[in-house]
Amino acid sequence: MSIAEVEQAVNATQEQSAEPIVRLTAAALKQVRHLIAKQGTADLALRVGVKGGGCSGLSYFLNLEPEPKANDQVLKVDGLRIIVDPKSARFLAGTTLDYSLKNLLEGGWVFTNPNAGRTCGCGTSFQPRA
Repeated sequence: MSIAEVEQAVNATQEQSAEPIVRLTAAALKQVRHLIAKQGTADLALRVGVKGGGCSGLSYFLNLEPEPKANDQVLKVDGLRIIVDPKSARFLAGTTLDYSLKNLLEGGWVFTNPNAGRTCGCGTSFQPRA
């Protein structure tokens, strides 16, 4: 499946759903653009996901990648591509990603996740609601 086909399928799915999987604040968008510019290529997308581990069970991760994988969802946010894998999507639905230098412990990234029943003190991991 080509990138265009993946994006077309995702766009059709998103049109059926009023709520985006992940929202980015203006500060987060600015920081992602800065990180992409530092890499020297504009073809990168931000992967947002969760993986097992961390203080509370699941931890967030961010990565810059050139292309989505076959089953990934690709969101368009203000001209940027955001990639979310299907397993992470269910834990991230409705999450807002912000970037703030008020708390450098998390590296500036702040996740506001309605699916988190409990979060760790540093905000980088969470336990999903039951």
